[in-house]
Amino acid sequence: MWRTPGETRILLIAILASFVAFLDASVVNVALPAIGRDLGGGLAVQQWVVGGYLLSLGALILVAGALSDVFGRIRILRLGLMVFGMASVTCAAAPTAAGLVAARIVQGAGAALLVPASLALITMTFAGREQHRAIGVWTGWTGTAYIIGPIFGGLLVDSVGWRAVFAVNVLPIAATFWLMARLADPPRPEPRAPIDVPGACLAAGGLAGSVFALIEQQRLGWADPRVLVPLVAGLISLGLFVWWEHRTRYPMMPLQIFGVRNFGVGNIATAGVYAGLALGLFALPVFLQQAAGFNAAAAGLATLPMSVLSLALAAWFGRLSGRYGPRLFMSAGPPLAGTGFLLMMSAHEPLDFWQQILPGVLLAGLGLAVTVSPLTAAVLGAVAAERSGIASAVNNAVARIAGLVAIAAAGTITGGMLDYAGFRRAALAAALLLFAGGVVSAVGIRNRP
Repeated sequence: MWRTPGETRILLIAILASFVAFLDASVVNVALPAIGRDLGGGLAVQQWVVGGYLLSLGALILVAGALSDVFGRIRILRLGLMVFGMASVTCAAAPTAAGLVAARIVQGAGAALLVPASLALITMTFAGREQHRAIGVWTGWTGTAYIIGPIFGGLLVDSVGWRAVFAVNVLPIAATFWLMARLADPPRPEPRAPIDVPGACLAAGGLAGSVFALIEQQRLGWADPRVLVPLVAGLISLGLFVWWEHRTRYPMMPLQIFGVRNFGVGNIATAGVYAGLALGLFALPVFLQQAAGFNAAAAGLATLPMSVLSLALAAWFGRLSGRYGPRLFMSAGPPLAGTGFLLMMSAHEPLDFWQQILPGVLLAGLGLAVTVSPLTAAVLGAVAAERSGIASAVNNAVARIAGLVAIAAAGTITGGMLDYAGFRRAALAAALLLFAGGVVSAVGIRNRP
């Protein structure tokens, strides 16, 4: 498939390391009712089992990207795998709800180390069209993790129990360690830059406060001091972070990379695309269960065509992007996916899944396959290879936080219920966000010579 066995091994490592992190972000959702029955705590605990993971992931991913640039991708990947693996075992054995939430927060920190380092490993190993192709394979598999998570999790919960959702992570982590056994980071010809500790603290604090507020406002409301104080503190920290990065000699996130057209525009497009996908993929399975009467397994299977299309076509569109440039695909893919969600707005009672939902799911899956690999390649290909770790971290942080904001706004968009009318409103909002991502790409992205 690739020119050397070493390149194949690197790609497998990057896929496995990222896949387990992306899978765990979605697989736990179907286990929440079983966790609640076993450990108690009600809705608040269920929110934090998901939100704790997102909180540490969103807060630390920029720091992790900078660490991979400074200390090396292989070293940070090993550290991330160790943290993620130990936290997964702790989650599986957690005797109390508080212990499970604490372990999930640590698990999110491990995921933050894994994602930017694995993608930076690809950009360091591959170049030119082969890099686009490799990123296409990576995005196909990691994007699929989000979609198959509910199906896989449902099978595990029904057959073994909710603890297996976390324990199963040991297998891909062990396989990744085995593949990495003889790998080492190449020697650095230049002296290692010092760690930007103030920048790291300001970024982590700013994102933690903001993400915490987004999670808790659903339960407490924006006016509650427990939401308002972290939000204000987080926004102030983010403002100070930008000020500090502008003046420090060794910034963790060099602000000049946003002056690179494809990087800056690509991240704006990322926000629209991933907010739309997150909202749509959150609303669809909940609607199918609450309004249309599907069981959890059937609702999970309803998104399977997206997974199949993404896995089958992402590498191909990655190669086409390497040949013709990313602009066409980034401009056409999001509107395709958006049109898929517009088609789902035909849903009415009694639901005919095959005519009202499946055509939209197929078109959304095609749009996803067209978009994700060229988008990732355009953003990372715009910056120098030695900054690929922080570039990957920024892009992943934008995607994750955009999705979190969209899901946090779901109650307002749907009117508090995902019945037929609420789902139609959610599908319309998802479509508009995706169309916005396509328009930004068409106007701003440029093909490199």
